[in-house]
Amino acid sequence: QVHLVESGGGLVQAGGSLRLSCTASGDSFSRYAMGWFRQAPGKEREFVSAISRSGRSTDYADSVKGRFTISRDNAKNTVTLQMNSLKPEDTAVYYCAAYRPYYTTAYSSASNRYDYWGQGTQVTVSS
Repeated sequence: QVHLVESGGGLVQAGGSLRLSCTASGDSFSRYAMGWFRQAPGKEREFVSAISRSGRSTDYADSVKGRFTISRDNAKNTVTLQMNSLKPEDTAVYYCAAYRPYYTTAYSSASNRYDYWGQGTQVTVSS
């Protein structure tokens, strides 16, 4: 099992950037595919981005493609979400999540595939 802690959220103006980090502890980090999800007030949790165990495969929601970049450092047990050109509609609580796929290239955009979740970090983008 793995414990996840997010950091890096905050308040930023539209067009600005933030870098979210998720640090894992417990089980071997490289066994887990990682994902970022977000939930805005009054809305359901939605997929943002995912990365495979190896880091070679990534996926993004259409709404963030070209603006967000996911990466991981298995030596440091961290996954990072670089968010550029932020928009007010990116305002949400962002969650880091993990699950153990068999294949190193696997990743998922489905929240119900993920077994472990962080506590979330607030991102607020002002217009």
